[in-house]
This record gives sequence, structure tokens and C-alpha cells, in this order.
Amino acid sequence: MAGRYKPLPNGESTPPNASATVYNLDDAGPTSLGLPTNVYNDHDPPTFSFSSPNRDAGKAQFAFSTSLRKATSDDPYASGPSYPPPPANGHAPLSSTQHQSPSGHYTHLSVFQTLNALRCPSLESGLSARDVPAARTEAGGYNEFAVKGGEEPWRKFLGQFQEPLILLLLGSAGVSLLIGQIDDAVSITVAIVIVISVGFYQEQKSEKSLEALNKLVPHYCHLVRDGVTSTVLANELVPGDVVTFSTGDRIPADLRICQAVSLEIDESTLTGEIKPRRKHSETIPEHDSSHNTHEHGSFGAESSNLTSINERENVAFMGTLVKSGHGRGVVIATGQKTEFGMIFSMVDEVSERRTPLQLSMDELAKRLSIISFVIIAVICFMGIAQHRHWLEMFTIGVSLAVAAIPEGLPIVVTVTLALGVLRMSNRKAIVKKLPSVETLGSVSVICSDKTGTLTSNEMTVVKVFTAEDGILDLSKSVPHTQSRALAKSVLTGNICNNSHRDETGKNVGQATDVAMVNVLRLFGLEDKRPYFKRSSEVPFDSETKFMSVNGTLSTAVPATETTYLKGAYEVVLEKCTTAYGPEGKTINLDATLRKEISAAAVSMSSEGLRVLATATGPAGSSEAGSMIFCGLQAMQDPPRPGVKEAISSLAEGGVQVVMITGDAETTAMAMAKQLGITASASSTAVMTGKQLDTLSERQLQERIRNVSVFARVTPRHKMIIISAFQANGEIVAMTGDGVNDAPALKMADIGISMGKGGTDVAKEAADVILVDDNFATILPAVEEGKGIFFNIQNFLSFQLSTAVAALTLITLSTAFRLSLPLNAMQILFINILMDGPPSQSLGVDPVDRSVMSKPPRPKNAPVLNRRLLYRIAFSASVIVIGTLWVYVTGLKSADGLIPGDGYSTEAANGMVVDQRDSTMTFTTFVFLDLTSALQNRGLTTPLNGNRMLTITLSISLITQLCLIYLPLLQGIFQTTSLSLGDLSSIVVISGISFTLHEGRRWFERVWFEGKSGLLGFKDHETYPSTLNHSRNGFRRKGWEEIVV
Repeated sequence: MAGRYKPLPNGESTPPNASATVYNLDDAGPTSLGLPTNVYNDHDPPTFSFSSPNRDAGKAQFAFSTSLRKATSDDPYASGPSYPPPPANGHAPLSSTQHQSPSGHYTHLSVFQTLNALRCPSLESGLSARDVPAARTEAGGYNEFAVKGGEEPWRKFLGQFQEPLILLLLGSAGVSLLIGQIDDAVSITVAIVIVISVGFYQEQKSEKSLEALNKLVPHYCHLVRDGVTSTVLANELVPGDVVTFSTGDRIPADLRICQAVSLEIDESTLTGEIKPRRKHSETIPEHDSSHNTHEHGSFGAESSNLTSINERENVAFMGTLVKSGHGRGVVIATGQKTEFGMIFSMVDEVSERRTPLQLSMDELAKRLSIISFVIIAVICFMGIAQHRHWLEMFTIGVSLAVAAIPEGLPIVVTVTLALGVLRMSNRKAIVKKLPSVETLGSVSVICSDKTGTLTSNEMTVVKVFTAEDGILDLSKSVPHTQSRALAKSVLTGNICNNSHRDETGKNVGQATDVAMVNVLRLFGLEDKRPYFKRSSEVPFDSETKFMSVNGTLSTAVPATETTYLKGAYEVVLEKCTTAYGPEGKTINLDATLRKEISAAAVSMSSEGLRVLATATGPAGSSEAGSMIFCGLQAMQDPPRPGVKEAISSLAEGGVQVVMITGDAETTAMAMAKQLGITASASSTAVMTGKQLDTLSERQLQERIRNVSVFARVTPRHKMIIISAFQANGEIVAMTGDGVNDAPALKMADIGISMGKGGTDVAKEAADVILVDDNFATILPAVEEGKGIFFNIQNFLSFQLSTAVAALTLITLSTAFRLSLPLNAMQILFINILMDGPPSQSLGVDPVDRSVMSKPPRPKNAPVLNRRLLYRIAFSASVIVIGTLWVYVTGLKSADGLIPGDGYSTEAANGMVVDQRDSTMTFTTFVFLDLTSALQNRGLTTPLNGNRMLTITLSISLITQLCLIYLPLLQGIFQTTSLSLGDLSSIVVISGISFTLHEGRRWFERVWFEGKSGLLGFKDHETYPSTLNHSRNGFRRKGWEEIVV
């Protein structure tokens, strides 16, 4: 016996208790379904191939739901091929070598052929319990998803050490330990542990995107087996099972619908379309493949002949919701063979991409490594030339190389990104991964889902037409009083309506019904249905294209039996002989008026609006064709407030917004024009999913630059689009809220999901979540991301200029055989300044609002560009020259002797270097370094614009004075009290440094910002306002002007 099921009495739909829902199953076998590619005849069932050991009896016990399990080596259902095939390069599969899915095959078979192929005796009896184990073996296991086994936590933790900068720091710590610099080794190790811990915490969240898919799969379903209907766990289903469903149910597996009564299913989680799909049981004819041959290789040469998901009107997909009606179907696919499961596989197979900032930091680590080796070589060469012992010089060289590496850089970057996360959370954007903050500033293309992202995800009446009023645009103005014709049209839409209020008071039901009820609030009217006694109803049907109700409205005068009707305008017009005209009088519906009404309907339809006509009349007037035409109501899913303005601002900043939707081409283009995504209805600006399938990879990369709208696309198409943009060198952001968006969200450089309306699957796959579901929130997020990158450059400039200055000072002293001007404790304090609060304060500079006028940063642009290297060299030179001047002046004034004037260097060192000279040199270096920190703030940030920087510099200055004048610290840092004259001379030198830096800042603002506005563009270069004409090549040219 295949299992023990406890049917509920009288076919009740309430799930049984826990004890009744644990089933012991017999042996069930292997795994993955080899999807058929051949065409079957009426009697041959589809042939599947499998390979897997059998599952041990007794192990398969489930207490709830279709669950997700981690695949292990001994799991028979974890092996076998998956859809799509695993990619070779870590990206999503883009080739056309995909097999036809079960739903794509069975949609072309009749109900009889489907039942025969799946060995189901009849819809009334369903499968026999003894046939279930064999069916489960053929299906590849239970109706559930298996998550790839993740790495152990300790492996993930060790994997964090593979970052180039971390490896460089580890090498520095090891060398420091070998040469006895314990303090340096400890400080570097602590920095590494902090950074590694943060990265490890982020990695631990990676599997949640897959686990969230389970929430859309129903726990229970209504199953027919052996002629008995029972409520069982959804993961027990096998292909061939018969399932019943009705309003409010979620579909438990992919079903070939065999019986349907007024059935509408919400497929928005799968396709992105807000409008519920009308379903039926008729066979869908196959496309003619003779017109779809291609000379070149294409993404979808094979799949272009398949019927799209939107066209499979006789299939109910797993995870979708029954909005109205009821039906019965036979299971054709379970688990990962469902369309839902294929999306699951795509999410599971997409690999994480390194962000532009991470790539830049990798490049920086390589450069620092090269610099370190050069320093060691130079120092060793100098020592050999001076006849010093090579081991001594090697030790000095290694020490200097270690000192040159800013070990606090990873910490400062992490703190800056974390503060950016906090600021963005206050602006309604939650960032899940720290590097994603800066990636937002590098985004050059935003691929946005239409429904629920650019639009409000709720159908709304935006225009109306009556013979008395003409066309009224309700999105611009609403009449204070309604004409009789308009009042009758609104009343008819209200009465002929099956929507209802849920427990929260929100109207729910068919999208058009909800829109016709919600428009009442716009006119300040109440819902009249409580006063209406319905006597009969003719439900909407795809053949008749209308719905009507008969009944009595108690508030009407006179309260007689009346018919209210709505439907397609051409059908409604055929049932009418008169219309409400001027002053509410009924007028003859002649050919001229019919033409005027038709023209209005066509005009509104061309704008992507869904148009319904309304009519009313006495009982029986519908059958007699003598109704009174009331008007037209045109509805759409309207744009979200602020989206159009945000798209315009993003375009000014060099960011192209591309709409990707499952809607029809005309609807998509109308919305794109309304939002300003495309300026015209040019055929080159839009591309459909079928057109995508006919293009080769190279052809798509060439054409995609001029495409702003993609219509009728599938999740696979979205991944192809993103891959093409990325191949062109773009940094791509993807926004979405549905399950169908999850693979693309994960594949994009940065995925952005909606917080309120987004599914858990989309949220977990995304890097950023918009709390208010507003696309316009992306604008300040991009602004913040761009500002963070410039802040990172600012503190990097300060850190490296300090390191270069200290390195140069020590190298020159070594070269001329002078005693070191700074002792170990003083160098340690300078390192604290370099890596501590002053540098971290530079990371919180306020964002320059003009940053949005600058183009996105290319992914291959290094963080150290030519402008930054000039700044580092300038700052380091000011510090070195000022410090050396004080040092040399001190040497000369102390004894009037300078090394090289007839005295040995060793003698000069012993005679002229005293504690005052060392203190003067140390204090001068610190004062000049603090001046450098202050002047490395943002070019447009005023002197007191960064409050935290002012506070940290003040504290650092006070600390330096304590090191000079407090006896306890004097002993530790080997300093002595300086006279007022000494301090005054240091302040004067710092003032000169401040003035020189102001000149440098003015030069940068005028040359790099003012003349070009684009950080280094030539005078004659101006950034184009039109994004579709050589945009990418032009931008890179500008960046190459400033990249080393």
C-alpha cells in the first residue's frame, strides 16, 4: 500500500490534525526527470529517464508542507540533471539548449491525451494508491525543492581570508612577528579579525532566498485518489494525481486544467502581470515552427517555437492563487520540474558577483604589494652600496614596507559603508550587504519590473467617456458634480461587480471589479450594493465578453427590476439602441454616435488602457438588444508618485532606466512614454521576448543599447537581458517584487526589491530593499552610493599621504645615515592618526548634491586615479618638506654642524640630535598630518561642514599637546616640553600648509570640477543628455582621462 490517508468527512477542506497528517510511504525512487523533446502521439505516454537509488522505507515522514531540504550525497532526490543546466562560468544559463517543460508539452494535449499519458484512469477516480510509488519514482521524488548543501561555517569563515588585501595584511603581520615588532603584528591581526567577522556575518544570510520560496507553496491540497477526495500534504502529489481547487486556494503543483467554471488565477508572482488570467480546459494549438528558422546561433532558436507561459491558458501553475471560480486538474509536474521550480533552480545557480569597490580594493592591494617589494629592493640596494650587512638592511626594508601598508584601511572602509547603511535606512532603503552601498553609486543601467515597482500594482480608473461629457481624464481633474450619463456609468460598474471587502476593509477580487468600486471614493459616492437585491447573474466569459446582473435597487426611483451590464465596448454597443446624451436625455444610438464611441475606445486603448463599456435597461433588455449605453471606463495600473521625476533625475546622472515586463507590447510602451523612459513609440525602443529568442548573444549586445522596453518576457529572458548589459561593461541594478524576478535580482550587480509588496523570495534574493515600495527611493540611494565612493577616496588620500610621508622621512634618514627623526612610540601614534578617528571621520562627509550630475563609475576604474595620486603626492610632499625643514634647522642651530661638513655622520648624530629636536620633528609631523586630514575633506564641504571631523581633529590636537607636556607621557614617548616660540613656529608652518592645501583644493574644483564637471573630462567634452547614442563609449573615454 502506497500510504495511509485519512479522508475528511463530507469532503471538508479543513486540514486534519497533526497526528492524521503524518504518512508512512513505501519505497520511492529516483530523481530527475529527463524532459521529453519529442512529440507524442495520442496513445504513447511521455518517456522519462532516471537514475537514482531507492529511498529507504520509513525515512520519508512529513508533518507539514512542501518543504525545502539540503541536498546531500546520500539523498536520492538530490542528484540528476536540473533546469536550467548548470552554467560553466558561474552565470545564469543563456543558451538555447533548454528542454521543453512539462507544462509546455501538456498544454498542447487534450484532456484525454493528458490522462492517458499520465496513466490516470479518470477525473472522478484519480490515481490508484498502488500506482503512486512508481509515479513518484518517475517524477524524481516528492513535490518539494532541495537546496544545494552549503559549506560548513568554518569553511565560509576561512574563505574570507582569500581577499587580496587581507592576504597582504596577513603577510605584513607575519613579517612583523618574525622581526620582533609584536605591537604591529597584534594591531594588524585585530584589524583582520574585525573585517573577517563582518564578512562572515553577511555570508551566513545567503541561503535564505531559497528557503523563502517555500512560503508560496501551499501546505495542503484537495486530492482525489481511488475515487475518494481528501485533504493531504502537497508534497505527496505525483504526476497523474487529480486535484480540485476553488477561490482562495493556492495551486499545489503544475496542473493541466480539465474542468474550469469561471476560473481566474492570479499569476502575478510568476509572470508579474497584475490582471488575473482567465483559465479554461481547451487544448492550446502549437505554434508553426516553419517560420522560426535562423541562420545564426541564437539564445532561443529552439525555445522560440514554444508556447509562452502567458499563453498556457489551460495550465495552473504551482504557487499561483485562485481568484475566482473553481476547477479540477491533473498534476503534470511536481517539485523542480514545475515552472516555479525552474525559477528556484535559476536562483540556486546564479553566483554572487564582486562589486566595483571590491574589484578596486583588490587592485589597490596588488599595487601596495608591488610598492612593498620595490621598497625592500631599494633599501637593500642602498645598504649594500653603503657596505652595511644585507640582513640588517632587509629587516629595515621589510619594516618600512609594513609601515607603508595602511592596515586600518579595511576597517575604515567597513565603518564608512556601515554608516552609509544607517543613513540609507533613514531614507527608506535597507541595504543587506555592505559593499552594495557603494555599488549603487556605480550603477549605469537600472532594469525595472513594471508591475508593483514603477506602478502601484492596483488597477485604477483613470479616464471615462460618455456621450454627454466626452473623454474625462480623472488623473488630472475630477468633476465636482456628475452628469446623469457619468453617474449611470459609475453606478453600473458598482452594481455589476463581484469584488468584496477583506478583513482590513480593502476591496479585493478581480482587478477590474476592484477598480470600478474604488473609483466611487474619487467621486465621493457610496457603495450601492448593500441596497441591491440580485436576482440573477450572467458571469463574464471569454467567449461572450460581458457580465450582467439583474435585480432591484431599493434607492432607485422607481425600484423596478433592472439589468446592469459591463463588457467589451463592441459587445455592449451591439446590445444597445439608445444612449444617455446631453442633459441626461436618452438619444438614438445612430451610426455617427457609434463611430464616436468606438473612436474614443480605440484612442484610450492605444494608450495602454483597458476599456470596459457599461449599459443598463429594464429586465430582458439585454436579450432584446434594447439597452441604454452609459459610458466607457478606462483603467490601468497607474505610475507610482514621483517615479517619473526620479527617472528624469537618474537620466541626468547618466543612469539608463529600462522597463522589463510580462505585459503586452502596447501596454508596456504606453507606460514607458508616460514615465519618460522612452521619448517616442519607436519600434527600436521596444523588444519582445520572442524577438530576444531570435538574436544571437553578439546581436543582442549590439542592439540592447537602443532598447528601453522589454515586453512579454520570462524569468529566463530577464537573465539574458542583464547578462547582455553586463557584457557591454554596464553595472546593472534590477528592481522587482515577484518570484519571477528573483533569479534576475540575484544575477544583477545589485538587486533591489520592494519591502511592502515584494515577495519574501524577492527580498531574500535582493541586496537592497525599498521599505516604501517607491522606485523614487532609488534616487537618494544612488546619490548616497556615489557620495560614499568619493568619501572613500578622501580618507584613502589622507591615509596614503600619511604613510608615504612617514616612509619618505624614514627612508631619507636611513639613506643619509641619520638617526631616525621619530622613535617607535611616535610612529605608533602617527599610525593611530592615520588609521583611527580622523580618517574614519572623512568617511562621513556630507554628500555633495551635485554628485548626481556626474556619470557612473566604470567597474574597471581604479579607486586610485590620477587626480588622487596627485593629491597624495602633494600632501605627502608638504608634510615631508615641513618636517625635514624643522629637523635640519634643529640640527644646524644645535651645534652649527651639518653631517657631511667634515664630520662623520655618526659623530654628527651623537652631537646634534637631542630630545627637543625629536619633539619638534614629531609635533610638526602631527600638526601637518592633521592639517592634511582637514584639507582632504570633500571639495565642496565647508570648513565646519563635517562636525565629526572637527571633533576628532580637536581631540587629536589636544592629545598631541598632552604627549608633550604631561610628564607621564613624556617618558613613554620620549618628548620634552616645547617653548611658546617653538609651538608658534610649528603653527606658522601648519598655516602655510593650510594655505597651500587651499590652493590645491581651488585648483581641483576649477580644473577637475568646474571646467569639465565630470572629474577630469577635457574642456570640449560634455556629457550627452541622450543616453542611447554612444553613451557607454563616451563615458569611458572621460574616465580614462583620470585613470592611471
